[in-house]
Amino acid sequence: MGKVNLYRMETTNRLKKYFTKQLMTWHETENERSLPWKQEKDPYKIWLSEIILQQTRAQQGLPYYIKFTTTYPTIGDMANAADEEVFRIWQGLGYYNRCKNMLATARMIASEYGGVFPADYDGILALKGIGPYTAAAIASFAYGLPYAVVDGNVYRVLARYFGIAEPSDTTNGKKQFQELAQELLDTTDSAGYNQAIMDLGATVCTPKVPACQRCPLQEHCVALRQDTISLLPVKNKKLIVKERYFHYLLLNCSEKIWIQKRGPKDIWENLYELLLVEHDHELDKATFKNHEVVKALSVRDEIEYAGSHSQRLTHRIIKTSFFVLQGDKVIDVPGNKGMWVTRDALKNFAFPKTVIHFLEKNLYF
Repeated sequence: MGKVNLYRMETTNRLKKYFTKQLMTWHETENERSLPWKQEKDPYKIWLSEIILQQTRAQQGLPYYIKFTTTYPTIGDMANAADEEVFRIWQGLGYYNRCKNMLATARMIASEYGGVFPADYDGILALKGIGPYTAAAIASFAYGLPYAVVDGNVYRVLARYFGIAEPSDTTNGKKQFQELAQELLDTTDSAGYNQAIMDLGATVCTPKVPACQRCPLQEHCVALRQDTISLLPVKNKKLIVKERYFHYLLLNCSEKIWIQKRGPKDIWENLYELLLVEHDHELDKATFKNHEVVKALSVRDEIEYAGSHSQRLTHRIIKTSFFVLQGDKVIDVPGNKGMWVTRDALKNFAFPKTVIHFLEKNLYF
């Protein structure tokens, strides 16, 4: 990072004013990013969009936003919905703890706030599953309050424009970025400013191959001038990704499928799955058949290998192998943790994306 000049507090007010003015002019004249939650003032819908967009790209989250707002037009509608129904709509978005927290918040607002979303930053921040970024977004977009949002897009824009080499994932770094973002905020139109800087990061100042020639801030961008765009923003913490090996057995007996619900404090909490064997390495067909969980089924029917799938999560890579057992009659599954359901009923349950991929590919629903 030797080529990058550390951001200093004495950065001139002129450059800061230039930043805000240019950004707002770009937003008013050139920003063509169209999303249904932009210009939205309903705090419920803004909150919903922000929860969906955590760890999710806008275009991926768009159909989910439309489905949720159509199915549950108000936060009261969501609060009254059954858990399974809501998880089913969420299915495929991943990070299911978001959905769990979303339901808890909806029910809290319905029962303790009379169905009315808090209208101040601290009240919003106190809700389950809402951090400083989401609270600032709701306060700004719904109520026009002067709070600057700081997400990945904002970190990137500020780090490059001002040449900030302080790691954005440290306590000092987060504080520095937050203070700078707040100082740059156009308090006469906080919603417009926040939308502008996030859109600029999403469409122009992108992580890779940014469109610097279209950037309204290019004239004074430190990273562009010093050729350090690829180095900013800086992160200290290296992401450690571990592999987990799942082996699923689809029990298809007498036109019924056996499923079980995943427990708490692990990935895919409260979602449904097939009979699972997790091991510290991948098992082939012969080894899988001899695993104690499979042997305990005491079946004579042939078990067939049915393919594999790999899914990348933030800190995990889930490598999954699928096996199928076709039987003429329902068998006893030791542990009695699951249930037999008809194939038609599978659509009523929420499954992890990996299992959905397998079931859809093999026409189980």
